[in-house]
Amino acid sequence: MKRIIRYFFEGLMILIPIFVSVYVVLTVFRKIDGIFGFSTPGIGFALTIAIIVSLGALSSNFLTKKLISYVEGLFARLPLVKILYGSMKDLIGAFVGDKKSFTKPVLVTISAETGAKALGFVTRESLESLSLHGHVAVYLPHSYNFSGALFVYPKGMVEPVLADSSEFMAFIVSAGVSGSIEAKNQPTRP
Repeated sequence: MKRIIRYFFEGLMILIPIFVSVYVVLTVFRKIDGIFGFSTPGIGFALTIAIIVSLGALSSNFLTKKLISYVEGLFARLPLVKILYGSMKDLIGAFVGDKKSFTKPVLVTISAETGAKALGFVTRESLESLSLHGHVAVYLPHSYNFSGALFVYPKGMVEPVLADSSEFMAFIVSAGVSGSIEAKNQPTRP
């Protein structure tokens, strides 16, 4: 009986990730295909990718840059839209583009007495403008979630970790289950 129960759980370990992955991909395809009215799964998704790539290529054009600047300026002046648009732009920019924010992985001492530590990213190395001399802003992502919390720590409690940022994020978001973090020689404190 124990063997059957073990096989059952091993089967679940194989089936559930496959099922959930296929379900999510098909749901995304159907939602995007529904926008365009396509009945064949994936055509709307491919069209969406083509539109995004085309917009990215057009954004390097001088005239298109002016149009994008105008639209961004308009969004920045609309009361509720500016908060939503600015937040989304900053969030996307944190992961892609020239201004990536999560490039400085760190280990933060939460409690000196217990030795408890947390993994995160320094997002701002100086908080002088807030009169917080000697402090840094550290973003601590939540596991299995696209959220996190921003904390302010004294620089002495923050140790840089020399690791690839994307692997480090995958490690945190998966609650330490995925990703292989290989720390190298550690740099000095920020």
